[in-house]
Amino acid sequence: MKIGKWLLPALVLLPTLGTPAQAQGVQNYAPVTDERLLNPEPQNWLQIRGGYHGNGYSPLNQINAGNVKRLVPVWSYSTGQLEGHQAPPIVNNGVMFISTPRNQVLALDAKSGKQLWRYQREFAEDVNHPHPTNRGVALYKDKVYLATMDAFVVCLDAKTGKLVWETKLAENKHNYYFTLAPLIAKGKVMVGSSGAEYGIRGFIAAVDAETGKEAWRTYTVPAPGEPGSETWPGGDVWKSGGGSVWVTGNYDPKLGLAYFGTGNPGPWPADAHPGDNLYTTSVIALDVETGKIRGHHQYHWNDNWDWDEVSTPLLFDVKRNGRTFPALVHPGRNGYLWLLERKQDGIGFVDAKPFVKQEVFTAIDPKTGRPTYDMSKRLLVGQTTTFCPSHWGGKDWPPAAFNPQTNLLYIPAHENLCVTLAGEAKIAPYQPGKRYVGTDASKTRLFPRDGAKYIGEVQAWDMNTGKKVWSYPYPDMDINWGPLLTTAGGLVFAGGSQDRKFRALDARSGKLLWEFVTNSGITAMPASYMVDGVQYIAVQSGWGVDAQKMTGRLNDSMNRKIQVPQGGVVWVFAVK
Repeated sequence: MKIGKWLLPALVLLPTLGTPAQAQGVQNYAPVTDERLLNPEPQNWLQIRGGYHGNGYSPLNQINAGNVKRLVPVWSYSTGQLEGHQAPPIVNNGVMFISTPRNQVLALDAKSGKQLWRYQREFAEDVNHPHPTNRGVALYKDKVYLATMDAFVVCLDAKTGKLVWETKLAENKHNYYFTLAPLIAKGKVMVGSSGAEYGIRGFIAAVDAETGKEAWRTYTVPAPGEPGSETWPGGDVWKSGGGSVWVTGNYDPKLGLAYFGTGNPGPWPADAHPGDNLYTTSVIALDVETGKIRGHHQYHWNDNWDWDEVSTPLLFDVKRNGRTFPALVHPGRNGYLWLLERKQDGIGFVDAKPFVKQEVFTAIDPKTGRPTYDMSKRLLVGQTTTFCPSHWGGKDWPPAAFNPQTNLLYIPAHENLCVTLAGEAKIAPYQPGKRYVGTDASKTRLFPRDGAKYIGEVQAWDMNTGKKVWSYPYPDMDINWGPLLTTAGGLVFAGGSQDRKFRALDARSGKLLWEFVTNSGITAMPASYMVDGVQYIAVQSGWGVDAQKMTGRLNDSMNRKIQVPQGGVVWVFAVK
């Protein structure tokens, strides 16, 4: 089997309780219909965040604040892979589907951990994948869908794992690649491209779920003459303008709109891409049938801080000033908590306020949400700048969660973290497939704010009042790269730390109720499901990618030597 040159040798860390020796296949598979995606059963976890809303909420309550202290691992499965494990388990009537780095997909018995089948994609020797991770699979009817690191959409038979079809959507040799899980709605499989750090022109594409034929493609950087092109006045800069789509979108079935977050323009220095640069660092609303952009909101214009806003806003109703409206809620990488309104004809701005200390914005227009900058904080060609939060943001890609019982939004945040960046003295002309960032990495310095007592934390916000309710700071100046899960049992589950712990917090107070040390650090999305009347909590542990890079940068500036071991393991817990 040929594999990409970025891979390290596979490593099995733990014995697997479910024996993987022979693939058994899935018996009596329950097809995932449109109706089931619209109204998922409480015992299943059919989408990466539990549903189209993206709220990371499970209505199961068997595991609760009163008994979570008795939570123990009931099975584990070693994936045999290194690097960042970020995908959640997807569970359909007792069958778990999970992806890993190197585009491996596993079907496991969700009760025992027994392997049912395994798919491993083969790659050319020169495959490019700068972010060796995958953020999950999607289920539809009797198929499993995967977006691959060589820019394909792959369709597998859910019962056997055998390839049904594959569709190439971009040239990997130009460093187009996919990291996100597909979003499926109205029979279309939607994916977005990564690779802005190599000068790609970002896009979202939809293929037909049955045939794999491309249905539409929408670029996140408009060409001349298209709406938004006037915000790219710098000649041909738009051709390599960035706008990656790293994270799966959410979907409003009433409006027929899918919402995707977009990344930064490239290269990074502000004067290398003049103008506002639509539709980068934005949320865009796409008509699922046509791919047409029906609305957008740009969180910050002419981004030069690498503040990707790729985390998709959560979809839930918010009440402000006596009015309840369908909202988009986005804790941004730029450190602001954004409240927007979903509309048939666009996206409305409601409110924005910082959830971590932010030194770049000096004001927010109360009508449009457009920020005003401290221009001394901009990154320019040949110049150095220091700003907070760092280029990894107040919150990076790991998704927040919303609990409709507590009516609280939970944010995995980085507070008190700053960076110094240096623009290259001269940016070399764009060459397809070559790194195109425009910064001198040797001069990057990541460091905590003077006097800081913590960095990583979990925050809880009441979006009806716009006020923070509680915060749980991680101890020992630890960081937080942990996607969140909240449940009807009054809990918030969180990983993301260098100490390798998986934690359960009280959803109303933030009190630590339970913790467990895993084999590695957790940067994956947790999930909850039920089989035969027993509720389970499941998550992959496997450190890597940006979490590992942040650890290294902080080791340098804080004179410490923290090392987090790599290696992927699926952990499944229940109350005993």
